[in-house]
Amino acid sequence: MTQQFKDQILYLAGGDVRQLCSEIDSIALAAKVFSAHGSGQTILPAETYLGWQDAANNSVRSLCMPGYLGGEFHIVGTKVINANPANPARGLERASGVTLLFDPETARIKCIMEASVISALRTAAVSMLSIDLLSCPDVLCICIIGLGVIGTTHLRFAVRRLPSLERAILIDASSTKAETVADEIRRTENCPAEIDCSANLEAAVRSADVVVTATTVTVGYIPYCWLKPGAVVVNVSLDDLLTDVFLNADLLFVDDWSLVCADNRRMLGRLHHEGKIAGPGEQRTASNVRKIDGELADLVLNRHPGRRSAEEIAVVNPFGMAIQDVALASLIFEAALRRSVGVYLDA
Repeated sequence: MTQQFKDQILYLAGGDVRQLCSEIDSIALAAKVFSAHGSGQTILPAETYLGWQDAANNSVRSLCMPGYLGGEFHIVGTKVINANPANPARGLERASGVTLLFDPETARIKCIMEASVISALRTAAVSMLSIDLLSCPDVLCICIIGLGVIGTTHLRFAVRRLPSLERAILIDASSTKAETVADEIRRTENCPAEIDCSANLEAAVRSADVVVTATTVTVGYIPYCWLKPGAVVVNVSLDDLLTDVFLNADLLFVDDWSLVCADNRRMLGRLHHEGKIAGPGEQRTASNVRKIDGELADLVLNRHPGRRSAEEIAVVNPFGMAIQDVALASLIFEAALRRSVGVYLDA
C-alpha cells in the first residue's frame, strides 16, 4: 500500500500497532531520539492537562502532547492519552488514546493510530535504556510494582534484555493480576528467571538491583532506606517514591527537565517549586538544595559519566516525551505502508 490518496488518513487499530511494533528496536530508537533532543533538534512543548471528576468522583484526565523531531527524522505529531483509574473495575484498560502523525510539509494529518501500545512500549524502552546506562553489569533481581499494560511491558523487556536476570518480583494491588501476568510471561517468553508474585513490598524492594514503579498511587511509600546499594530506580509513575529518595540518591536523572519542573502534580516538580531541587543548569539557592545530575540525553551523548561506583544508587524520573511516541509512531506508519496494514479514512 502506498499513500496514494493524499486526502485520506491511514487508521491503525491496536492490533495493527501491536503487530507492527515487533519489527522495531524501540530501545535503539529511544537512544536516537535522546541524541537528537540533546543536540537541539527537537521541539517539545509542555503537555496540556485537562482534569475532571466522573460521576463516581474519580479523577479523570486527558493529556495532549505534541512534538517535533528534526535532523534525520523530520517528523511531527501529537499524542492524546486519556485515563481513569476506575476503568479496570469496568473491564477496561486504565488509559487509552490516539497518536496522530502530520505531514511535515502540509501539516495535514496522515495517520491516526491507537496510542496505548505505543505509550507502554516507549515507556518501557526508555526505562530499559536507563537501566543499560546506569545499572551494574549483572542485574540479578528486578522488582516491578504495578502490573498494568506498562508494568507488564517492562517485565517482557526485562526477561528478554537482561541476560543475567535470575528473579523478577511482581507487586500489584491485585494478587490475582500479578499471578495472571506471571503465568502469561512464563507461557509466552523463554524465561529462565524465577517470577515471584510477592506480597512483601519492603523485602522485594530491598532485594532488587532494579526497581520499576508503574502504579497510579498519589501517596509515596518507598523510603530511601529500602534501596539496595547499587540499585537503579525508574520512577515511571507519579508519587511512589518518598522525598528522601530524591534528595539522597547518588545520581538523579530526568528525561526533560523543562517538562518535569513545569508540572507541580509530580513529586519532582513539587520539590522544585518548594526550592528543594534545582535543575541541571540552575544555580543552587542554598547548600542543601539537591541538584539534578542531568537528562538522559547527557548519558546517551556521554556528557555525563554516569555511575562512578558499584554502590551508587541511581534514580531516573522520566516525565514522558511526546517525541518518543512520535518517533515510534513514524516507524510503525512506514511499516504499515510496506505491509499494506490499516484502513484509509476520508479526511
